[in-house]
Amino acid sequence: MTDTSLETSLVKILGGRTASAIEKAFGYTSVAQLLSHYPRRYASKGELTALAHLPKGETVTIVAEVRDVRERSMRNKRGSIFEVKITDGTGILTLTFFNQSWRAKELHVGTRAIFSGKVSEYRGSYQLTHPMYELFDDHETDADNKASRFVDTPIPIYPATGTVTSWSLQRSIKLIFESLPSDLTTIPDPVPLQVRLEESMLTHGQALKQIHQPQATGEWEAARDALRFQEAFLLQTALLERRAALAQQAATPRPPREGGILQRFDSQLSFTLTDDQRAVGQQITDDLSGSHPMNRLVQGEVGSGKTLVALRAMLQVAESGGQAALLAPTEVLASQHLRSIVRTLGPDLAAELAPVLITGQIGAAERKRAMLAVASGGSRIVIGTHALMSDKMQFFDLGLVVVDEQHRFGVEQREALRAKAQTAPHTVVLTATPIPRTVAMTVFGDLDVSTIRQLPAGRAGITSHVVPLADKPGWINRAWVRVSEELQQGRQAFVVCPAISPPEESAPITQLPELEAGAEVLAESAEEAQGEVKVKLATVEETLAMLHEHPLFVDTPIAGLHGAMPGEEKDATMQAFAAGEIKLLVATTVIEVGVDVPNASTMVVLNADRFGVSQLHQLRGRVGRGSVPGLCLFVTEAPAATTARERVDAVASTLDGFELAQVDLELRREGDVLGTSQAGGKSSLKLLRVVRDSAIIEHARSLAQSVLDEDPTLAGHGFLREAIDSRLDDETREFLGKS
Repeated sequence: MTDTSLETSLVKILGGRTASAIEKAFGYTSVAQLLSHYPRRYASKGELTALAHLPKGETVTIVAEVRDVRERSMRNKRGSIFEVKITDGTGILTLTFFNQSWRAKELHVGTRAIFSGKVSEYRGSYQLTHPMYELFDDHETDADNKASRFVDTPIPIYPATGTVTSWSLQRSIKLIFESLPSDLTTIPDPVPLQVRLEESMLTHGQALKQIHQPQATGEWEAARDALRFQEAFLLQTALLERRAALAQQAATPRPPREGGILQRFDSQLSFTLTDDQRAVGQQITDDLSGSHPMNRLVQGEVGSGKTLVALRAMLQVAESGGQAALLAPTEVLASQHLRSIVRTLGPDLAAELAPVLITGQIGAAERKRAMLAVASGGSRIVIGTHALMSDKMQFFDLGLVVVDEQHRFGVEQREALRAKAQTAPHTVVLTATPIPRTVAMTVFGDLDVSTIRQLPAGRAGITSHVVPLADKPGWINRAWVRVSEELQQGRQAFVVCPAISPPEESAPITQLPELEAGAEVLAESAEEAQGEVKVKLATVEETLAMLHEHPLFVDTPIAGLHGAMPGEEKDATMQAFAAGEIKLLVATTVIEVGVDVPNASTMVVLNADRFGVSQLHQLRGRVGRGSVPGLCLFVTEAPAATTARERVDAVASTLDGFELAQVDLELRREGDVLGTSQAGGKSSLKLLRVVRDSAIIEHARSLAQSVLDEDPTLAGHGFLREAIDSRLDDETREFLGKS
């Protein structure tokens, strides 16, 4: 009986050369890892790339038959060109090999093979130069049976590289199955038997066999369904385990006191909290009063008052002498938070709680004084950026960590701050990017989620319009007229650019301008800018110069703001804008979150198609924050019916952030759910997609909870325990431990 298992090294089965190539290409070293490299699609002869519709410049995989073979000498130098014409029944394609006459022994008229290469054009005809190919099995004598097998049997097409082709992966996986036990039901199955029977699922071994070597379409579809459910089940079990573990940690209870700081603060508020703010506030009050750490995600619309809810939590912690740290992604936002909190607290409470600001840009003497106040307990509210996580930063009694715009921080950064507490601190994570329920369940499945939908009373609202320069180039002039009209009424405006400065004149034409650090310029759009659609990105420097010379703004106080400016200059510019001294602010995405200037009525977003849906929604939230009606103009050169234009149109069509979050997720990938990557990056999920598979995720979570209710430690589910431990490598486990 074979001793090959899922843990067996690839070297043992494939040999050092092949195993090394696979490890270099994909990082796989074991049988289990390679078998989790699922085909990206399946095809038969008629379903592969048709020769009549070849995409120029792309790598294609085709099944075809050799029609003609000839060799000729090169005209201008020694050597020969070996040309092969192939057909798939729909067209003719030329294969070109230089100085490789020996290929005539393999490629002769009538030979059938799978060919792969990059499509190029030569003298009006498409060709593949030095393509890779895999001949059909020559040991099969019946040509009709040979052709039938490749027409009727699904051909797995794998994600491949230039050194590890799809068919080489197919051969390697074939060797693995030949080495595994013939009875694949003996392969350990992480899904408990009872669950698998209830769901009428294939075993793990059967699913692996059918997804890699299906004999019919229905086989790989059933295998995909089983493996997709398994992925959801493992993920949800891991998250629910983490949730249970968090509930067992000890934390210092921080209950409110009668007549205490929180009650005094509430009594002096000049406005009424919304119903949602009160409801979420009560949830947080109850959490802080408990003996286990709160781990709560508060999501809400732009301008819904999440920061006020977080401030009330800080005050409740301060009543017991504890400290609260608010971690902000930018200095502009941190400074804005400090001013807003001091103003909201009023002089008496501000003096009592002594809020301080700690960033990397403040002077050494000022930072030393602030850090001393925090270490001694004299300051009970601490606001800062990454500087809060420095080794020198010490807290007297850190009881609450508030992370604003959590997606702007890495997991390790957030944990570095939490680790400064003597006992597990309570944690509130804020996000103004609403998260669809399934995403929250998948990415934040170990957190309690609270939602604030209502906006404070008295907001005048925002009107949004697309300025489509591809169709109406003259509309840009009208946009500047509208800005001027708003300024004449005593209001203020933002102009947002995706870049800081233009590229150097000597730089290649494909080089993009200097982007704002952390700017979310989409890769798709960047590629467009470097390809046939060469749209110049607006920069702060050039836009400032243009507006200074524009006849509509000759007497207008204008300034620029971006992340590359010194901290003091950024803060001074923002304060001048808030005070009304600057009327028109040209900025990058540094003003995306937290900036609150009620008199700012208008925003023009240049190259709006260069930003994501959620980022456009965040930017728009900087206007319409007071009694002054908001106006947002999304300027784009993206043609109608393109994905880039769809993003802009979607944001302009609604102010509902939850609806836009769903659109955003459908247009983009979910990112690495079980790792440190952010959204839009490579996903660690193999088959599961949080939008498409929402029903599967919810069902899997319910079943996972039932299993854990009966067996909290999974002592009776050894294969499930092993699968989770294997799936969650050290980095992933650390990630879940810090979330």
